Amino acid sequence: MVKPAVCFLILLMAAAMPPLLVESSDDTNHAYSPCSDTKVQVSDGFTFGIAFAPRQSFIFNNSHQLSPCDSRLSLSNSNSRVALFRPKVDEISLLTINSSSFSPDSVGGYMVAFAGRKYAARSLPAFVANGTYAVTSFTLVLEFKKGRLQNLYWKRDGCAQCSGKSNFVCLNKQDCAINTNNCKNRGGSVDCSLGIQLAFSGTDKHLSALNSWYEVENLRQYSLFGLYSNLRDSLTSQYNKVF
Repeated sequence: MVKPAVCFLILLMAAAMPPLLVESSDDTNHAYSPCSDTKVQVSDGFTFGIAFAPRQSFIFNNSHQLSPCDSRLSLSNSNSRVALFRPKVDEISLLTINSSSFSPDSVGGYMVAFAGRKYAARSLPAFVANGTYAVTSFTLVLEFKKGRLQNLYWKRDGCAQCSGKSNFVCLNKQDCAINTNNCKNRGGSVDCSLGIQLAFSGTDKHLSALNSWYEVENLRQYSLFGLYSNLRDSLTSQYNKVF
């Protein structure tokens, strides 16, 4: 089995999805490594990883970004970490990482989502945390074409959700961040566990449209989106919603 360049795995929780790396009865995708190439259909499981490391660790020869599956990166020598998820294709999922057992700032403070090797896809590095601020909420979109992953990208909608909240600051006019002094793992009262809302777009291997990203966009207009946001709060016990 092909292994990614990062070799340390973090145990995770995921809402609205089957248990991690466990096959369901309607799952026809038997590729379980995030560095495997595969094509998927609606309701298949799909394995991908999120690597945590310093931003520069994702750049090769100071010139271009490579996938964490590429052994030319030195991630395995930089105290990096990787989390694995296997959500169901075209279902909206909520992924969480418990901050009581892992602090992203301790391994460099940036993350990259990735999958595939020959057809490698990876997101841009996203800032998560440093010694002063932590961003606890993200939306990740997995884009497919004919069932093959083409892109992973972080979807940002500015800082409207944290406007007027004294616990948060707006970073780079795009991310709501909390001061790490307020986090439980720093002696504060707020659970700063990382939450990632996951959605899909494009087409599966049968050319069926993947619509969950458009459903997320529509939910933002109605109170139902608030109900979904409350699910994250129930998992992480955080008192301020960021979605």
